[in-house]
Amino acid sequence: MTAAATPAVSPATTGERPGVRLARSRRNAELSLLLLAMVLVAAYGAIVEANLLDTVTRDFWMPAAALGLVFLGMHLVIRWLAPFADPALLPAVALLNGIGVGFLRRLDLGKAAPADRETLAIFAGTGGRQLAWTLAAVILAAGLLVLMRDHRAVSRYAYTLGLAGIVLVMIPAVLPGQFSEINGAKLWIRVGGFSIQPGEFAKLALLVFFAYYLVRKREVLSLASRRILGIDFPRGRDLGPVLGVWMISLLVLVFEKDLGTSLLYFGMFVVTLYIATERVSWLLIGLVLFFGGVYLAYVLGGTVGGPFANFYTRAEIWLDPFAEPYDRGYQLVQGLLGLGSGGLFGSGPGAGEPLEIPEVQNDFIFAGIGEEIGLFGLTALLVVYLLIVERGLRAGLAVRDSFGKLVAGGLAFTLGLQVFVIVGGISKLIPLTGQTTPFLSAGGSSLMANWLLIAVLLRISDAARRPVTQGGGPGARPGGGPPEQLHGAPTEVIRP
Repeated sequence: MTAAATPAVSPATTGERPGVRLARSRRNAELSLLLLAMVLVAAYGAIVEANLLDTVTRDFWMPAAALGLVFLGMHLVIRWLAPFADPALLPAVALLNGIGVGFLRRLDLGKAAPADRETLAIFAGTGGRQLAWTLAAVILAAGLLVLMRDHRAVSRYAYTLGLAGIVLVMIPAVLPGQFSEINGAKLWIRVGGFSIQPGEFAKLALLVFFAYYLVRKREVLSLASRRILGIDFPRGRDLGPVLGVWMISLLVLVFEKDLGTSLLYFGMFVVTLYIATERVSWLLIGLVLFFGGVYLAYVLGGTVGGPFANFYTRAEIWLDPFAEPYDRGYQLVQGLLGLGSGGLFGSGPGAGEPLEIPEVQNDFIFAGIGEEIGLFGLTALLVVYLLIVERGLRAGLAVRDSFGKLVAGGLAFTLGLQVFVIVGGISKLIPLTGQTTPFLSAGGSSLMANWLLIAVLLRISDAARRPVTQGGGPGARPGGGPPEQLHGAPTEVIRP
């Protein structure tokens, strides 16, 4: 039986009704899309060299080839350990990761002396480090697939992961600024030349805890006390968890000085709560609480100062970055000018001036890329992100257990929210944040955490698409009973 063939099983052994098409592994489709993604990455590198060097070197394909070998290894691991996983996830992430490495190498070429550009090694500079981090991140994701054969097993460690997540979130807040602060945000642990952003891993641990808690409490949290304008609102006694997470998110906003991280944690919990209860009122309560807390922090920053002063300053820059275009507003102004000069089609890879934007390799990489590929190119990248989010949500809808539904839905939303936060910051939709653009920005913490996120989605999508066996397995309870459901979800899923 080939990897792409329909499994040779009968309806009697899978529990499927006759006439319902069985799931296919689609690994060959994944391999074809992966090869296409690497061709696009190689073409991007060739265009960069043509614009920067006025020639295309014989080694232009090497970064794409190195990435291709890494992703091919991940493909083989998926083929072995998660053969029914969604075939679009790995190619989409590989394309984003490859474009990120290619753009960082483009920055290295731009910084190098013209005489040294043609001989710049593929593992040199920021692009080379990102290539090495990609290898480490993919190995870590593959290791997670090896260890986690069933996503439901993670729920056994939910409280431990929840505690670990809170600790990881709070460590940068209590450390002195010289060990945790970069560009005004206290999100890091820095010791010597080593730095790590623990919040990237905390979001995964906290989401597992949120999902486990809400699976156990969703019936209570679904109860309504009164109906207002057609919307059922929860009882006052059930607001405790939301108020607790809201307070933690405000502490992150005040003491870690970052709106994006605060919004990410609170939004992740509220949306997971909505998925569990299907109560729109929780979304409304969450929005009122968060934006009310943000406005209060802004007012206190302008009057009291102290720990609220940093957020007040960021909000002032957001309201009018051109008030001090060569001082506090310089980064945002340069990012907006870069996006504006890119226009619809951009100046071309390697033909722009992204190095004029401070921290373009981190917070503002989307603005730097946008200058060179234009609005159409950025829209294409956003569509790739949207595809990953949609596939994650689809896995959550199709998987048969409540815990998997909440984890997949929460992870997909978290990735989408992180992209919204960073793109909203550089486009002046919301105040600037310290978040990194997933799979594009330089840095090992973000890359490894997001590859772990993808590994979990791959495991859940494998369970969702795998044929159900009456004797057990990812889609059925031991003993052949019906799988656990969430809000009456069907026990039988027709898979594409």
